[in-house]
Amino acid sequence: MGKKVFVIDVARCSGCHNCQLSCKDEHCENDWRPYAAPQPPTGQFWCKVTDHPRGQIPKVKIHYLPVLCNHCDNAPCMQTARDGAIYRRPDGLVVIDPAKAQGQRELVDACPYGAIFWNEELALPQKCTGCAHLLDHGSKVPRCVEACPTEALKFGDEEELAELLQDAVVLHPEYGTAPRVYYRNIPGCFLGGLVYDPKEEEVLIGAKVTLTLEDGTVQETVTDDFGDFWFRELPECAASVTIEAPGYCTRTFDGLDTRSCPNLGDIPMERG
Repeated sequence: MGKKVFVIDVARCSGCHNCQLSCKDEHCENDWRPYAAPQPPTGQFWCKVTDHPRGQIPKVKIHYLPVLCNHCDNAPCMQTARDGAIYRRPDGLVVIDPAKAQGQRELVDACPYGAIFWNEELALPQKCTGCAHLLDHGSKVPRCVEACPTEALKFGDEEELAELLQDAVVLHPEYGTAPRVYYRNIPGCFLGGLVYDPKEEEVLIGAKVTLTLEDGTVQETVTDDFGDFWFRELPECAASVTIEAPGYCTRTFDGLDTRSCPNLGDIPMERG
């Protein structure tokens, strides 16, 4: 049996929350022991879609991240668990044994991703099981993957999804947990603005815009038919922007921080 991975394509995720809702439908008040005790109706999200708006009005972009247990190869929760309360299946899924984990509240804090929840009524830590109960009874994928209308969520053997993994990343690699949930196409930082002639009250089309990053990398673009310009997929760093147009004085913006996805706003160009 090959080890399983989740691959989430952020560019395909529309934020519909179907994965989140289907997870609740599968586990809330449904007893799947020995895989998992019932999830309470509130307070737990074994799969949760988080939204990430960035930028400044009107240049605002948003992306969505479905977040679940990472089923880590080096799982801190397993290291903390007593009496084999958390185990790894041959397919790589990490599961909390609802019988053995009773009362082990410390497991909630053991997860650096915040993916383990405490069921107060049952005195039990709980989390995503990868729908192991479904997989063991004929299903090829967990409910969240099945419910995704845009196929943003994939699940399968690591070898079968190897091509998708080539440009995928994990959340918080600095934790050193070796997650088995991968993400593709998480957007980088961006920067934009609009260039116009204040006297003519017209946008400037085709103005040259040069972006210089702190490592010396230079990117160039021109303003479009609406006077707008964009630089996308930028690393987190300091930057400067220079705007040039024939017959106009050059404008320069220094000390920019791409992490804030700055909008330089409406930029007037004075004739020179």
